[in-house]
Amino acid sequence: MKWMSSGSVLRNVLFGALLVVAAAGAEVGAAEETIKIGLSGPLSGGSAPMGTSMRNGIRLAVEEINQFVGGVNGKKIELLEFDDQANNDKGRAIAEAFVNEHKVTAAIGVVNTGVGLNSIDVYQKARVPLMVAVSTGSQLTLRYAPPASSENFVFRVSPPTTVSTSFFARHLLKRAGFKRIALLADDTGYGTAEMTDFVAALKRDNIEPVVIERFPIGARDMRAQLGRARAADADVVMMFGIGPELAAIVRNKAEMGWTVPVYGGWTVSMRNFLDAAGPAGEGVFTVASFIPTSQNMRHRFFVKSYLERFGKDAMESAMSAAQGYDAMRLLYNGLALADDLSGDSIRLSLERLGGRVGRGVEGVVTTYTRPFTPEDHDAITENMLVIGVVRNGRVDYAFEEDARQSHGIRHKRAE
Repeated sequence: MKWMSSGSVLRNVLFGALLVVAAAGAEVGAAEETIKIGLSGPLSGGSAPMGTSMRNGIRLAVEEINQFVGGVNGKKIELLEFDDQANNDKGRAIAEAFVNEHKVTAAIGVVNTGVGLNSIDVYQKARVPLMVAVSTGSQLTLRYAPPASSENFVFRVSPPTTVSTSFFARHLLKRAGFKRIALLADDTGYGTAEMTDFVAALKRDNIEPVVIERFPIGARDMRAQLGRARAADADVVMMFGIGPELAAIVRNKAEMGWTVPVYGGWTVSMRNFLDAAGPAGEGVFTVASFIPTSQNMRHRFFVKSYLERFGKDAMESAMSAAQGYDAMRLLYNGLALADDLSGDSIRLSLERLGGRVGRGVEGVVTTYTRPFTPEDHDAITENMLVIGVVRNGRVDYAFEEDARQSHGIRHKRAE
């Protein structure tokens, strides 16, 4: 434990909530038995920066839990990791293998909304809790929410599209003063979810996009879509997709000499956008639950621990890493406080977090106080989000007041 000598105070801060749970019921002598947790996400392909960063965040949390508090009540956590390649059918096959073959206690991960929507039925039917760490499509946690179902086994620690698009709409219309918005979205489940919820958010203020353009994964020439947006006299471009396609949009826009501002979904923070966009990416705005340049003590120590463990270039998607880490800490607390390791007990335990651990669960994005209820399985609310901007090839705070407020804790609130 040589690294504790330089950061023991920070480590104690970060582990406060875990130690509360561990003291409540750790058992000695049961370490031979493990608790299997299924981890799935895109570990290859265009979505891999999100998947591998998420996986590393989850791994870091598991390593800390196993080393410092002995696992879950004396049983070490064992991760079973599978690459879904952002493929909907492969994602469902992995979910079926987790519940039928590997008999996992719970599952964690999911990056692509289409994959998630094609998989959650499997977990729900098997009554196996799933903790979504990255995917944002609003329907993931709503499909089985009351009144559709009395018991929902899908939880999430990422901003759902209903939350992030409402945040975007409020900023664009009321803070920045834009009125003529061009919307470009990829044709995946993620792009559809973002587009649908963003249009709905604008309509609440009686605004509609001047143009809506779609594009497929792999598209690298967006001049036609951008040309129609410019012809519609748009004063801002809003784009939703993953890194490589978003980079193509801003490069093509620069080549066309069009200078209106650009906003993008949280995937703007992906390393494959920042690298591929180059100078054309400078000044692009995005939404974030976590910005790695934060000077908050916990944020700094998380980034330091992550880079020391996985390498200086390993944080290809900072939000995915932070949310993966937090998702595992929340799942751990749900497991440790459950009456037993059945899916029903874990679900009930997660829905009661905060009520039984008064200080909350300390994570990177926030300290989670009552993150879930039977009616609401989304841990992130709009007040936890900030506007980021690309500066010098990385995402930083767009507004100084948000950077200052990063030292505080933004608790979940009803919107």
